[in-house]
Amino acid sequence: MEVFAAVVLGIVQGLTEFLPVSSSAHLVLVPWFLGWKPEGLTFDVALHLGTSAALLAFFWREWVELAREGFLGILRRDPLGNAPRRLAWPLALATIPGGVFGLTLEKWIEAHARSPQVIAAMLVIFGLVLLYAERRGKQQRSIEDLSWSDGLWIGLSQALALVPGVSRSGITISTAMLRDARRTAAARFSFLLSTPVILGAGVLQARHLVRAALHPALAASTDLGAPEHLSWAVLLAGTASASVTGFLCIRFFLRYLERHSFVPFVLYRIALAALVLLFFSGA
Repeated sequence: MEVFAAVVLGIVQGLTEFLPVSSSAHLVLVPWFLGWKPEGLTFDVALHLGTSAALLAFFWREWVELAREGFLGILRRDPLGNAPRRLAWPLALATIPGGVFGLTLEKWIEAHARSPQVIAAMLVIFGLVLLYAERRGKQQRSIEDLSWSDGLWIGLSQALALVPGVSRSGITISTAMLRDARRTAAARFSFLLSTPVILGAGVLQARHLVRAALHPALAASTDLGAPEHLSWAVLLAGTASASVTGFLCIRFFLRYLERHSFVPFVLYRIALAALVLLFFSGA
């Protein structure tokens, strides 16, 4: 992989990780369209590191407050005493289902749910779900109003994002809006939730990478993408481009949602699905 390709894929990751258009679908489709060979786990870890850095840089104040108040709530036996403490528990609960399903279903999904037809179907179906949620939800609740049960439902829905084309941000925002959260509240909760999720995915992939480094025969028999196949320049280019693009995308998206709807993203998903089917039907 060249530095240019790494930058392109980093930009794709930074944009699509946070917009409701499915980053996993785009990271499958872009190499297909351009004829690039997938680089395996090494580069995936670099991209996850970049988007994790974007999240931590943008939401660092919120995370410091959540950590401090969560600790004080436990220490003082008052876990629900203020807004940050009440928010910390739904966030913590929402991380669990995605992690459980991710560990148990990841390999099956990798083998059976990455075809162009599946991706196209998920793009359309969950684009319409996003539109329905925006129209049906009352959009009355702030992020501090979300409860434990809201966190559980959002976390369960997040497991669907293991399938390329669904979109992690799209499905969690949709679920939050169906629970009557405002657009901006749903997006902020989704982004805060994505911090441990993306970090966890990166750690899990890094663990496989370490195993491959310790056991070269394993790397040779899988798509782990041994580190020596990629230069540091390529890895840094992917990480940096994903981080910068992701930070700017988060800022833009939250401002956009203050006055605008999800309709353009739904239309984009449908158009992309049509393009996928057209491209691969003639391939």
